[in-house]
Amino acid sequence: MLQEPPTLSSMPKLCSWTRVLILMCAKLPRCCCWCHQDGICYTNYAYIAAPCSAEEHIIRCAAQYTAERRLLFDISYNLKVKYEGNSWAGDDILLSLSTTMKLINELTILSLFLTAASAASILFKGGTVIAFNKQTQGLRVLREGSVLVENDRITGVYDSTPTRIPPRTEIVDIAGKIITPGFIDTHRHGWQTVFKTMASNTSLLEFFGRYSSYVAPFFWNATDIYDSQLAGLYEALNAGVTTSLDHATHTWSKDAAEAGLQACIDSGARVFWGFTFANITGLITVEELYPVFRNMAAKTGLRSSPTTLGIAYDGWGPNPNVGEINKIMALARELNVSVITTHSLQGPWGFSNSPEDIHALNYLNISTPIVFSHASFLTPTGADLLRSTNQYVSITPESEMHYGQTHPVAYSIQDQASLGIDTHITFSTDILTQARIWLQQARYERYLDVLEQGKLPASNPMSVEQAFLLATRNGALALRRDDLGGIFVGGKADLVVWDGDSPGMLGWIDPVAAVILHASVGDIEAVLVDGKWVKRGGKLVARGWPEARARFLRTAKRLQGVWRGMPLPEAPAEFNGSPVVHPERVDVVRGPGDGYGNVYI
Repeated sequence: MLQEPPTLSSMPKLCSWTRVLILMCAKLPRCCCWCHQDGICYTNYAYIAAPCSAEEHIIRCAAQYTAERRLLFDISYNLKVKYEGNSWAGDDILLSLSTTMKLINELTILSLFLTAASAASILFKGGTVIAFNKQTQGLRVLREGSVLVENDRITGVYDSTPTRIPPRTEIVDIAGKIITPGFIDTHRHGWQTVFKTMASNTSLLEFFGRYSSYVAPFFWNATDIYDSQLAGLYEALNAGVTTSLDHATHTWSKDAAEAGLQACIDSGARVFWGFTFANITGLITVEELYPVFRNMAAKTGLRSSPTTLGIAYDGWGPNPNVGEINKIMALARELNVSVITTHSLQGPWGFSNSPEDIHALNYLNISTPIVFSHASFLTPTGADLLRSTNQYVSITPESEMHYGQTHPVAYSIQDQASLGIDTHITFSTDILTQARIWLQQARYERYLDVLEQGKLPASNPMSVEQAFLLATRNGALALRRDDLGGIFVGGKADLVVWDGDSPGMLGWIDPVAAVILHASVGDIEAVLVDGKWVKRGGKLVARGWPEARARFLRTAKRLQGVWRGMPLPEAPAEFNGSPVVHPERVDVVRGPGDGYGNVYI
């Protein structure tokens, strides 16, 4: 917009502009340095009254042009910057530049300019916003709404386009699109990405003996961990999962732990990285892991990234090592970890780690969140303890169906539940799929309760809004992060933009139903984490993705070759005191044979 030359009194306090005169000649009415009328552009002299460098201004003008158009800049200016409030306040620095940029028609050249001028604020305008209402703890849909992001925070949520926005704001038109908060995954083992598709028909006991941290350390190196973890996090980001609680079972050495943590930092994802304390026979003990954990807490770059340090531990019960637990919890307090997580299966599985176990040790009712993964056989007492201490479970629908942990009582604890993925190597990596599966499974169970009484259901027992909340806000509550899991002022700018005109979503009216029941990962156009683009235009733009992809493929090829040569482990006769038997196999073929087939690796 053309403005009258600003006076010094009207300038920003930090950096004041004088004599910033730019002459530009261009063909399209998209630049703030010239005007147009009735489709005719006129050459104009214009003063820049915005707190940005002239170089940045030129770059943003260049950004309005595609590779096919040619743009000629003939720019000369004198820039006088006056700094106030520092040791050399009052000093005048005179900068001069004469630049000619001709025939800018190569995307590769233009991309360099665009990278250099990342906007500090972004306005998403004109789309459908699925916002969160903290007063009602429910959703609020804004048609033709707008969301303003400044740095890493949401600073405005509007039911129309705001008239006042910060200077240098990037404006993104999302008309016809849906903008949602990013999904939150509260249980994941990210480092195992290399094994993708190799365990499609595996059982949990087979998984333990073939793909777990009790086998991998003897074949993997630190570089393998880094490549596999990073690729897994990019996969999650691509699917709109902006936050993950990673039960990092790869901490069997200092190098392995450091590689996994570095991958989290480098990914740009928001990762609650749960350092695992576990004894691995012939390799490492928990006692030896204490100094490793301290080293991770001092990791360079950790504090300036969205990644935070947590603890994963599976030794709470039924026979806890109290001295070991006390040392771990002392470290948790000293280093102020962000979360503690544990596998809790109970029942015939024997992995107790129940709320009762932790409560008996006086560690359940603490300020640090504790996330119980699966909690498949949670007791009524355990459920009461979760509610009274405000601790959460992570339901992993696809995992619990795939491996047979099941979830017979999880429907009754959804007020203290979030959603997780678990081992993404065996099934979907996206929370959208988990929310959809869980919604229909929960409906099935509640319907069955009615039908078994010889009655018919008069209403639907679970809504798409409830599924949406489980996939977003409840994850934030599980992690005790009030600034996550929703679109609201003050929240972290972790956002997903959906293509409302895709074949699968075309014609939608209810945006929540459109996402939960009709969308796919392929409908995700853009993803932001901490206000930074990690996916845009349907493609990952996270730093290092092309190189990471190439490295991962090399790592996967080598390790998959090793595992292909391994014989499958024999099923034990019993596990944790429970007999191990084969379930009845499904038959899908008429006549002889059942169609079970092979794993094609």
